[in-house]
Amino acid sequence: MSGTITEGHLLGGRVRHDQPASGFRSGIEPVLLAAAIPARSGQSVLEGGSGAGAGLLCLAARVAGLHGLGIERDAALAAVACANAAANGFAGLAFHAADLLAAAPAGAFDHAFANPPYHRARGTPPAEARRIAAKRIEAAGIAAWVAALARPLRRRGTLSLILGMEGLAEALAALAPARLGSATVLPLWPRAGAAAKLVILRAVREGRATPRLLGGLVLHNADGRFTPEAEAVLRGGAALSLDG
Repeated sequence: MSGTITEGHLLGGRVRHDQPASGFRSGIEPVLLAAAIPARSGQSVLEGGSGAGAGLLCLAARVAGLHGLGIERDAALAAVACANAAANGFAGLAFHAADLLAAAPAGAFDHAFANPPYHRARGTPPAEARRIAAKRIEAAGIAAWVAALARPLRRRGTLSLILGMEGLAEALAALAPARLGSATVLPLWPRAGAAAKLVILRAVREGRATPRLLGGLVLHNADGRFTPEAEAVLRGGAALSLDG
């Protein structure tokens, strides 16, 4: 692709993750989200808006024998994700350049996940088109992401999203129309005593259980460093359980 690609790593160096030097760059969100996917070896996983592949790459590093498909409408980013999968030896991962909201992929998946855009169009927009597409929610809203990701899920398959608090109510309201239930919400606290800015939401296709709000994960100590619990996920590759 045109433009500069910078070499990077995730999970304490275990995963190579190259990405464009300019435009939207992955933060900790896809790493945290990947840790929360309850996938097992041999299962199939769909990621919407996969970018340069951080989410599926981290998931494949934790779960061997995974079959993963990333859908990314930016063809240049999808190409980088394919190269990242090859560089890490993850033969079970594929990335396609397509618009998930226009047409869901064929097949049936055990799990689906995404870090969808949830910022409303207010204030000064990001300078680059790629950053705008990654951060700003479109007119269809989060409900369109929920519907598109739920459509190819098998019965009892899971949908997982990482969202800002401003997008949570809309996502919860979109579950029932998409035949999803058994919602579980895991708050991500910036530090102890601070209001949560991010949450991980999981729902189950045809789920009927009572919604649950978990205790959450504190990300930073008072000194700004990651807590041991967050460090175990972000650098150690530990799973983030939503079953407790």
